[in-house]
Order: sequence, then C-alpha cells, then structure tokens
Amino acid sequence: MIKIQNAYQSNNILNTSILTGEQKEILDLMVKYEEVYSYEHFNQLKFELDLRIEIVKAATALYQSGVKFTTFEYSRCNPALWNLTSQGAIVIKPGVPPSEGIRDLYANGKLYAFECATAIVAVFYRAVLEIIEERHFNQLFAGMILYDWHYDDNLGVFTRRGNDFLPGDCVYFKNPDFDPEKPQWRGENTIDMGYDLYYGHGIGIKDAEGIIASLNKYRKEGAVQTAYMLSQVTRLDYRYLYVYRKAGREIQGTFSLADDQKIISKIGSAVYLK
Repeated sequence: MIKIQNAYQSNNILNTSILTGEQKEILDLMVKYEEVYSYEHFNQLKFELDLRIEIVKAATALYQSGVKFTTFEYSRCNPALWNLTSQGAIVIKPGVPPSEGIRDLYANGKLYAFECATAIVAVFYRAVLEIIEERHFNQLFAGMILYDWHYDDNLGVFTRRGNDFLPGDCVYFKNPDFDPEKPQWRGENTIDMGYDLYYGHGIGIKDAEGIIASLNKYRKEGAVQTAYMLSQVTRLDYRYLYVYRKAGREIQGTFSLADDQKIISKIGSAVYLK
C-alpha cells in the first residue's frame, strides 16, 4: 500500500504513462502488498522508483563489467585508485573521489574481484551515484570501503523481515547444507531484477529456481535440505537519499515540484490533485 501525505493511494490515480514498464511493475507491487510505503509527496515516490531502476541497471552493469567472484583472501582492485588491506578490504586512496573509484570499478572490472556482499554494496553505490549530485556523493561517502557488508551509514541500508520483494531490493538465498570446504556458498546475496530474475555475483542473472539450483551444487555430502529464499529484504532509505537528488529531477513527467504544493482531495478510495 502507498500512502502520500497520510492518504492511501491506488495506482489508477497516477499518470503511469510517464513510467517505464519496470517502474509500473514496482508500483503495482507496492499497491498490492500489505506493507505501507509512506511518502511526504509524489516526488519522493518517483525518486524511489527511479533509484530502484538505477539499482537494477547497476547490477546488470556489474554483471557485464568483468569483475570476478572470489573470497576475501583473493580480493583485488585497481591499485591506482584503491588500497587493498590484508583482510581483503578495498579502501579508496586518500585524495581520490569515491565517485571516481566506483566508475573505475565498472569501467575496468577485470582489475577487480570480491565476494557477493561486497558486490551488492558496490551496486548500491553505483546506483546512488547516478541519481544524486556527485558533490554530495563524494562528501557522504568519503573514505569509502568495499568489504563484505561494510558501508557508510549515509547509504541508509537496512534489513527487515518480510516478503514484500521489490525490484532493486537485496534478497538473500540461504544454503543451510553448504559444503563446509566452500563456505562462500553458504548463501547468496542477490539483487531483485524484476520479473522473477535475480542477480547474484558469481552466479549470474537467473530466476529464483536457477539461483537455488546453483547453490544446491555446493552442498555437503548427504545434504537433505535445499537452498531457499529468506523472508527478508535489504533496501536503501530512499526518503533520506532524496534530499541529495540531482537538480531538476522534479520537473520530469507529472511528478513535478508544483505537484507538492497542489491541493489534494479524496473521493472514495482515490486521491486527486487539483
């Protein structure tokens, strides 16, 4: 369910002609789920839809970048922009803007290798870079570290239980009977790509059954329990990041800044702008 200015919305009140097919899918799911998605105004909702699509694009770009999957022990990066610690953490060099480091990761992917949690954080950073002002990005994420689930608090990542999966979310597939000699396959962090497709670093882009089948190949001898998707979602704090959006985003489509100031009236279950 979607709530804007404390009023519940239905997708038939929005001019979805300005949205992509992927954004319409997200909107339809948000309306259908019992979870309440609350916004102060329409522009916040449009910002979230835009950023979710950027996350999907960033996941696709990482998949195509040439970045390899590996364990922390064998992590690598471009030494011109990043330092690599003995624990496998990739740390931006002093004086290098984090935006430059993220762009290089995608442009020169063959120089990089890391595991799946680091990949998810890298995807989130790339998506946010595309949608907020670069100066804000470099201020918010100064001293960037890419390592497991380590991320700057300003990224606003949070995880909670639930099954309201949306494109752009991180969804976890657990492999309870994983091979103890290959602990990196105890599970897979994935990006929900929409249309029942998921990107998992080291596995690729597959449907849920494909992700599960891939993990099941790395179970211990005599395993009886299959891998499965956890009932939890990891996502960004879109309302927080909205403050740092690129200038001019509000004037796109019908989600204009002027809409925030218009009078809202309610007739039955629908809400209208005047």
